[in-house]
Amino acid sequence: QISAVLSQFLYAEEHLYASSVIFLHKVKLSYHTGINIWSASVSFFLLCLFSCSSKKAKSHLYSFLPILKWLPRYPVKEYLLGDIISGISTGVMQLPQGLAYALLAAVPPVFGLYSSFYPVFLYTFFGTSKHISIGTFAVISMMVGGVAVRQVPDEVISVGYNSTNTTDASDYYSLRDDKRVQVAVTLAFLSGIIQLCLGFLRFGFVAIYLTEPLVRGFTTAAAVHVFTSQLKYLLGVKTSRYSGPLSVVYSLAAVFSKITTTNIAALIVGLTCIVLLLIGKEINLRFKKKLPVPIPMEIIVVIIGTGVSAGMNLTESYGVDVVGKIPQGLSAPAVPEIQLIPAIFIDAVAIAIVGFSMAVSMAKIFALKHGYTIDGNQELIALGICNSVGSFFQSFPITCSMSRSLVQESTGGKTQIAGALSSVMVLLVIVAIGYLFEPLPQTVLAAIVMVNLKGMFKQFGDVAHFWRTSKIELAIWVVAFVASLFLGLDYGLLTAVAFAMITVIYRTQRPQYRILGQIPDTDIYCDVEEYEEVKEYPGIKIFQANTSLYFANSESYTSALKKKTGVDPCAILAARKKAQKKHAREVKKANKTNDVEASVKHEIANDGLPVNGKFAYVDAGVQDGSPDELEHFVEPKTNIHSLILDFTPVNFVDSVGAKTLKSVSLFVCPVMNELTRLNFFDNTVTRELLFHSIHDAVLACQVKDRSASQTALDH
Repeated sequence: QISAVLSQFLYAEEHLYASSVIFLHKVKLSYHTGINIWSASVSFFLLCLFSCSSKKAKSHLYSFLPILKWLPRYPVKEYLLGDIISGISTGVMQLPQGLAYALLAAVPPVFGLYSSFYPVFLYTFFGTSKHISIGTFAVISMMVGGVAVRQVPDEVISVGYNSTNTTDASDYYSLRDDKRVQVAVTLAFLSGIIQLCLGFLRFGFVAIYLTEPLVRGFTTAAAVHVFTSQLKYLLGVKTSRYSGPLSVVYSLAAVFSKITTTNIAALIVGLTCIVLLLIGKEINLRFKKKLPVPIPMEIIVVIIGTGVSAGMNLTESYGVDVVGKIPQGLSAPAVPEIQLIPAIFIDAVAIAIVGFSMAVSMAKIFALKHGYTIDGNQELIALGICNSVGSFFQSFPITCSMSRSLVQESTGGKTQIAGALSSVMVLLVIVAIGYLFEPLPQTVLAAIVMVNLKGMFKQFGDVAHFWRTSKIELAIWVVAFVASLFLGLDYGLLTAVAFAMITVIYRTQRPQYRILGQIPDTDIYCDVEEYEEVKEYPGIKIFQANTSLYFANSESYTSALKKKTGVDPCAILAARKKAQKKHAREVKKANKTNDVEASVKHEIANDGLPVNGKFAYVDAGVQDGSPDELEHFVEPKTNIHSLILDFTPVNFVDSVGAKTLKSVSLFVCPVMNELTRLNFFDNTVTRELLFHSIHDAVLACQVKDRSASQTALDH
């Protein structure tokens, strides 16, 4: 019978609910036949977990491999030419940037080419964005280089290689680079696995914790790190590379301490390239609408620099450092060194999250501009596959490049085909003509990196912008920048995220408190201090806080309530308790009489503050001791008979917040589920005190007030 149930579920085309009904019906039968109901339940839910219909399997396959969905519908005539032009334009940028960013990652330049081919090609199959350019990126490369230098510092490798012999020096650099490559490759593998896990667990939302001010402050600090690290290549001086806290200070100190050894030829070549690149970028910007494609100044500078270096023999004649050996062809796949994982795990988490944040933010911008959607979780999976699989082919961590993405989109790229074509161009260089770039001076690559930081340095303008708009976001930007600059990119990011979380708590503890009034002849209520035309109802105060009520701000909520309305909830509670004690004494003194007049009197004494905050002595003219007990927590001039708490902006209430509300015990607007879960309602505070809108609560207060006034007149 259970097998029959499971087979019915397998072939059922209805929802799980229908299958559950069938299952429960069969289990009821199995009870009479002695079959274990528990094992039947386990079997059913395991089947629910691991089985799916053909339609669902197809949907999962299309989600995992988006290329299966869009490639069969690819409009060749409309899209192919634009993708080809875009792919070529992006490819000519991919090549020099791959070589340059490899220096940031502290690995030989050829590994930048590997990182510009394998991940880019894989993203074509798994990515959902049609316009972003995956590959090497300055910030991620800088983070990778920091880890590589920390794990394999020059001091460790230099032991045993103190000889000035050229062969010893060559062996030293070779051994150092091999070890740093292993660190970078393992870092790519681990960050890819982390991204894959987050993607399969549907954790694409983690990027929201990297708010825009945080990311911009972080990337600006990263730009300073990158610029500082390239100074030694631009000047042609020999210094060690530093990582960790204060690394930027140590790097600057090392460069300036050897400024007298500057290689003039390297400096001239580098400055010339910087000027040419800046001119080219300015032309591309000013004549963007007239130029069919941007002028590829980076590849032009690389070709010119390579030609000048080879023709003038800059290495031998002037001692200019060049790229050096570029192996021809693809390297054989190799397994990353797993034993490095414990030492680099935290760094891999930071790189995985920052890389995903960069990619998904850029992808969302293009998706919004061109009217399509991206899947954040699938982007995590795509980046995870690019990094983890690419690591077996000696690529280091990658993400989206902002500059290349803008070129890919502006030159007519329509789909991921453009990215695939750019990777093919890099492949041709690796396989066929890579050796031609061996004479390329490193100062040319440094110039390319520095000029590409121009956009990031413009983010210093955020300080003035956030000063005008939000001081808290300015604080986040400044903390992210300063912490990342002096503590290093890894610790700086953690510090910035922690500070951003603290600002959230700070905002909930310092919300805006308002007294609301009605716009005449409408059911709309606004801040009485902000709008001149709004009016308050006599005797009714509407109090609003624009945050949730919980343990951290319940005290400030009570203080603001007292300040804004003149009502002190703590005094209300104390007066109630005093009135209850007095009532108990009177009941005992009266020896439980059933006299109606005494009962009414006791009820009035018990309700020193009845529902809606209406005071008996104000409206009914009762002279029995209540004014003396309650007048100290309500200002006499306010004459408030009802208080409404507007909970429309409130997302949640915890137990401390519920106790605060209970001490007030007045009109409350909707957070029904939270209050019910916290056992807020009882005989004193009933559900009748809860309304779905402010206007409903105001009308109820007015009805109560009229009823109480009429009762007082009758007496």
